[in-house]
Amino acid sequence: MARFDAYNSECLCFSFKDGLLARLAHDLKLQVERFSIEVDDTTKAIKATFDPSSIQVVCAQIDGRDDPSTLSKGDKKKIYDNVTKDVLRIRKYPEIRFESNNIAERGEGFAVEGTLQLHGKSRNIQASVQANGDRWVSEVRIHQPDFGIKPYTAALGALKVKPDVLVRVSVPRDA
Repeated sequence: MARFDAYNSECLCFSFKDGLLARLAHDLKLQVERFSIEVDDTTKAIKATFDPSSIQVVCAQIDGRDDPSTLSKGDKKKIYDNVTKDVLRIRKYPEIRFESNNIAERGEGFAVEGTLQLHGKSRNIQASVQANGDRWVSEVRIHQPDFGIKPYTAALGALKVKPDVLVRVSVPRDA
């Protein structure tokens, strides 16, 4: 059984601004700091848990590039509070889970299907896992409304976050 966590792996989330006042907002790069991923050595079956209270704001992004100087500590704290209290409602939903139900080899990677439990809802999702240097990398788009999550809005909806969030998980290939 291969085990991965924040010490040897990475889970990043990317949100994207939208709305009439989008030019005043920021695309965001966030990092989940507490998670556990187990991969069965024989079947490649995956079980993962993520602690949404451990999400931290890494930085704003401009045109897909990190912009570490844009957000103050106060900005990051306010965003964290909005994400954990208002969007993910971590007191009511303290854990995010994923369990694969089908793994198929695809070239140098894998096609993964499984059930994601998020915000009190379970939905089937599909992801691809690709080799990238010495890492396995998977990216999946999560459509927040599919899980009963209302994307963040402000200024009467003129400033909002797009409903799709990109989640990128990277683990070592040699584990």
